[in-house]
Order: sequence, then structure tokens, then C-alpha cells
Amino acid sequence: MVSINCDMGEAFGLYRLGDDEGLMPLISIANVACGFHGSDFNHMRSTVRLAKRYGVKVGAHPSLPDLQGFGRREMHMAREEMTNCVIYQIGALKGFLEAEGMALSHIKPHGSLYGMAARQPDIAHAMCDAADVFKVPLLGMINTLHETIYTERGHAFMSEYYADLDYSDDGFVIIKRQYEAKDPDKAAERAVQAIKTGTTVSVNGKTVAVRADTICVHSDTPNAVAIATAVREAVKPYLSAN
Repeated sequence: MVSINCDMGEAFGLYRLGDDEGLMPLISIANVACGFHGSDFNHMRSTVRLAKRYGVKVGAHPSLPDLQGFGRREMHMAREEMTNCVIYQIGALKGFLEAEGMALSHIKPHGSLYGMAARQPDIAHAMCDAADVFKVPLLGMINTLHETIYTERGHAFMSEYYADLDYSDDGFVIIKRQYEAKDPDKAAERAVQAIKTGTTVSVNGKTVAVRADTICVHSDTPNAVAIATAVREAVKPYLSAN
């Protein structure tokens, strides 16, 4: 059985990004921005309250400290500094969760931090060091350091499939600064393929291995609600109870 997760809560101050109200009823778990690539104290609180209203579990979506670049520019940070950066962000979100009587569900790094943790051992270990504090599962991708280091360190690991992103020939998602609208029906078809066959097709037409413990959609994709609606309908037979 699978779940649907969404990166969200990424508005900042007076700036709005994504239709969280439209997306929340369609998902199982929310990856909530913690202030370093998007969000702030008011938006964290309101996103947590919105998730509570719909019975959606909330995990932390920590980032590199790159608000201007939306966390999609790499930075060099040593393991301990990265660990502290991540603990700081998760701690803020956890405070708002406790204020609403909710528990922290999981941790999923955002953007370039996600990619760095997939291939840089020190960064993968930094994510585990933070998870040691909060004792929740980590989200990531198979056939990367997400899978090998997270599991070696004894952390529960949930493998993601991205319904609204393109894959490279090596089986990793292609992280860009901005994303264009996607065909909802195609995204739904790819999600079902990932569940049933454990494969997807890269941008160059190569079949690559994936595992869909949870299917991700992004709130900042222009037609995110249409994608999430189509994906949810297509994978309904495989959805776990929230």
C-alpha cells in the first residue's frame, strides 16, 4: 500500500506559492517547509492547522539556508553544521505541531539538500544525525545513499516516486529551479506503473528502477491540484489508510 505526499507550506510573508487548501484533501502526508527555503512562523502554523483539519500527517521539509534560491542551489556545509541547520528547522516545526497536539511524522530534505544527501555521505549522515534526535522515518529514493546510509543507521526509510518530475537515466529526479505544468493523466499513468512494475521511464526513454512506498507531488507545480487529483484517483486501489 502507498501514500501520497506533498511538499507544501512554502508561502512566505505576503508572497503566496501553491494551493495548499486545494491539495490538502488529496494527500496523506504533508512535507512542510521550515523557513529556510520557504514558509515562516505564520505559514508553518497555518499549514499545520490545515493538515490537522484534514487528518493529514505532517513531516519536516528542511532545506539549505537559501531563501532567495528556494533551496535549489547547492552549498558546502560540514556534517555538524548541516546537522545543526536541520535540527534548528525541524525544531521550529515541531513546536507548532505540539501546539496543535500533533506528532512529527517524518523528515524529508528539500531541493538541493535532498540531492546532496543522495550522493554525499557526510550529508546523508547529517540527515541521520538529525533523525536520531527526532526518531522519525526519513523519505528518499532507492539506489542512492538515502537508502543505504539511512537504513544502515537504523532509520525507517520510505522510498518516494515523483509523479510530477522527470527522471534522469541514472534513476534520479531532475532538480530544477522552476517547474512547468505537467500532463495530469500522464503523471497518473506513471504513478501506477511505478507501483505495479517498480519502473519509470527517463527523459531519454530508458527504463529505470524506482520504488513507490509514497508518491510525491509538488505544490509549486502550476497545475498541482489537477495532478494530485488525477494521481489520487488512479492509485486509489493501492492507497493505505491515512
